Parts: sequence; C-alpha cells; structure tokens
Amino acid sequence: MKPIIAIVNRKGGVGKTTTAVNLAATFAASGRRTLLIDFDPQGNTTTAFGISKESNLPTVYDVLTGQASWKEASRAILGSGLLSVIPSTADLSGAEVELVTAKSREYRLRDRMKSMEGEFDTILIDCPPSLGLLTVNALAAAQEVLIPLQCEYYALEGLSQVLKTMEIIKKNIHRTLEMAGIVLTMQDRHNPNNLAIEEEVRHHFAKQTFDSIIPRDPCLSMAPSVGRPGVWYHPWSAGALAYLQLTLELQHKD
Repeated sequence: MKPIIAIVNRKGGVGKTTTAVNLAATFAASGRRTLLIDFDPQGNTTTAFGISKESNLPTVYDVLTGQASWKEASRAILGSGLLSVIPSTADLSGAEVELVTAKSREYRLRDRMKSMEGEFDTILIDCPPSLGLLTVNALAAAQEVLIPLQCEYYALEGLSQVLKTMEIIKKNIHRTLEMAGIVLTMQDRHNPNNLAIEEEVRHHFAKQTFDSIIPRDPCLSMAPSVGRPGVWYHPWSAGALAYLQLTLELQHKD
C-alpha cells in the first residue's frame, strides 16, 4: 500500500466522500497516522467531521496558495488520536481559476505536500467530482488512485473517463502513478441491475476491483448529520463493516 491515495470519480453521488471519510477513520483506528485532505470546494468531507466552514482558520485553499502551512491548516480530530483533516470551503473554487496561469500549476499540491514527508503513514485526498485542475493536482501528488464506483450504468461512463485521465497523467505528468483499485459502492443486492453492473465491472477489471463491496446503508447516509464518520456513528452496521474490510484489503494488497 502506497501512503498517498487520491480518491477520484468525475461523477458526483457515487460514495466518494463517504469512502474517503470512513477509510480515514478506519486507518487511524488501525494505528496509522492519517491525514485526510478535503480537496473538494463543496467541503463535504469537512462537514462530515463536524468542522465549521465559517471559521477564519486556514484551509486547503491557503495551503495551496502558499498563505499557510499544512500544519497551520490541519485539524486534529478529537477522539481519534491519529487522524487529522485539512478542511475545504468554497474558496477552493477560486484556486482553480488562479492556478490557470501559474507556473508548474499541475504540481502545486505536490510541492506543498513535500514538507509532510515522514509525518503521516497514510494521506488520503478527497477530490472534486470533476477532472479539472484540482483533480490533476491531486493525481500529480498521489501515488495511487482509488475509484469508488456506484453500481449503476452511468457510473461506468465516469470510470472510463477517469481511466483515460489517469493514462494522460502517467504519460505527461506522473509516470509512476498506480491504480489502488476500484471499489463498488451503494450496492443493493436485491436490485438485478446493480448485480449486472457488478458482474460487468469484475469481468473487465477483475484484478483492479476489490472484493469488498460497500452496500447502501442508512447509517452511512445519516452519519454526516452528526459530524461523524459512519464507522464511528454505527460501527456494527453493514456499511461500517464493509469499510473495515476495504481498509484491510488496502493494507494487505500486493
């Protein structure tokens, strides 16, 4: 397992942030010093941990633009001991515009993360639901890419676009970028269409698809409303146990 993982899908509503939040919590619970970077201007990861977006404290925007260090922007999550989050707000949308004319704009996040070396065992980057400059920065900084894939037909189109973008990044920006894998999310075992999508994904991406499947689980959906990851909110729920299994797969994969 590589220490820096970007969680990417150009389509929204596929469980990307839910995956980022719950993996971060389970990695920390397993004893890994974990940092979760909210790199989405929507700030859903920030909300999921109960961090206020109204604070004047530094965010990932300030880190990206050089106005603050990652230490100044990171928030230690109480009760976890090993988990920190760098929050995001809508200001991050402005950074994407500002970076357009910047020198080495694709490497801004990677350059800002160099000072983190040795500080964390795992760094997760929750990317926006697009393949724009912010996501390119995340892919340039990461070592592996994890793709959450909702078990619906249109999600397959998003998968193909992410894979094409990865190939472009590997060819032109980051030659050692690797695939961590594809995780099937929001699975409903009673829905034959969901099962058909799972079969198709496993047929075409057998080696890249994790055994773990994240089911539809109301506990995962309700957890952000109380500012807690689902694995803390209801640790024995089907969704929480699935994320625990996924964490173990990531830690032990070749």
